[in-house]
Amino acid sequence: MSTCVAVDLGAQSGRVAVGRFDGERLEVSEAHRFPNVPVRTRGTLHWDILRLYRDTLDGLRAAARDQDRIDAIAVDSWAVDFGLIDGKGRLVQNPVHYRDRRRAQAVESVLKLVPARELYERTGIQLLPINTVFELGAMAAERDRALEVADTLLLVPDLIHYWLCGSRSSERTNATTTQCFDPRAEGWAGDLLERLGISPGLMPEVVQPGTRLAHLDSEVAEETSIETAQVIAAATHDTGSAVAAVPFAQTGSAFISAGTWSLVGLEVDEPVINESTFAANLTNEGGVAGTTRLLRNVTGLWLVHECQRSWATEGRHYSFEELVVLAEQAPPLRALIDPDDQLFVEPGDMPARVRKFCVATGQDEPQEPGAVVRCILASLALGHGRAIRSLSAATGATPPAIHMVGGGARNSLLCQLTADATGLPVLAGPYEATLLGNLLVQVMALGELSSIEEARAVVRRSFAPMTFEPRESAAWPEARQRFETLSTRSPEKVGA
Repeated sequence: MSTCVAVDLGAQSGRVAVGRFDGERLEVSEAHRFPNVPVRTRGTLHWDILRLYRDTLDGLRAAARDQDRIDAIAVDSWAVDFGLIDGKGRLVQNPVHYRDRRRAQAVESVLKLVPARELYERTGIQLLPINTVFELGAMAAERDRALEVADTLLLVPDLIHYWLCGSRSSERTNATTTQCFDPRAEGWAGDLLERLGISPGLMPEVVQPGTRLAHLDSEVAEETSIETAQVIAAATHDTGSAVAAVPFAQTGSAFISAGTWSLVGLEVDEPVINESTFAANLTNEGGVAGTTRLLRNVTGLWLVHECQRSWATEGRHYSFEELVVLAEQAPPLRALIDPDDQLFVEPGDMPARVRKFCVATGQDEPQEPGAVVRCILASLALGHGRAIRSLSAATGATPPAIHMVGGGARNSLLCQLTADATGLPVLAGPYEATLLGNLLVQVMALGELSSIEEARAVVRRSFAPMTFEPRESAAWPEARQRFETLSTRSPEKVGA
């Protein structure tokens, strides 16, 4: 029996879990959970990366208490954000949060140096203001001194791996998300970086998912009571890990990894980069076993979490489950938003912003929490449908079903609304797909599974999905049409 530890760092929280594989099934138990709270200092939003590393060590120590041995450890996290280390291996500054406004403000200046169509043609990554390339472009334009002293750029999970074992590398599934990586050349787009004023030498070696990096550093081993574990670069992008654990029931099915973001996509054999995918703003991210995740990012349940936080500041404390119950009781399809409008990008009073959008677009204004959450969830479901239509148009094939994984798969209302909005059955689960994918890639690296197909067979044996069939309703065609109208509104008109 192999025993592996997965460290999963999410934008809202992190957790450390132990996986035990007996050759047939994977048993997973959580050892430690902790919040991830960004910090704003002098106008810049940062991740508290040292706190996250401290919690990672606490989690490893907790995982070791009940185990005779731990064979491997791997970290995954959200994409695009990075830390810089200098020549002596010291962190230059805390990683900047992808929602920091400087990054979004740099988009226009970056695209003057590298036009949007060229940037997409080289990287296959959708144009989003959160992408790494725009943070680097902003730093170069400001002559940020952090770039002068930096020796290596490490994405968040790669930075944690470096502290755990000393390896300076970037795992492919996460490297591809940066919009600095050329998937055809299988390497960093160094000439594009140079045009932005970024030294290509800053970028580390790219390794494949399942690469054994090194054994745990001796000081870390002593502190955590883990003696012989190998650190493995599994699929370090959390969506890459989640998709690795999708137990596809039918070939060509779509996936939705639903959490802070909804990642809606198809698994394909190679990148799809053409005028159609550029126009649809589809992205090509690296997957496990040489696959590509052709997908679109849809703003996800972060909107509900921001509402939850806003209400809590007013003294109204709701659990996520309570909000879903209230939403189920609210009238359906009264109001919709475009989740991807600029109005909803930064943290803030999200209920007020939802109402502002609805008023600006001539819709009923949702007042009570249940109505606000119902509006958001229906809009996310319609956003899922829009993404799937774009994927179908790009590939010429309509998926027979949707697999929804991640925390959003626990939300039965979101699952049902997605089935209704798309007209496709939704198979919900596993909920902990990111942990499962992380652990299964580790097991593959240890040689106990020979392929991603074998890994997914383990998921099918270990976890049963819940199926949501689409319900016919005359209201959904009108809602889809209204949603598309909202989606064509200029952000300057609504989200200013």
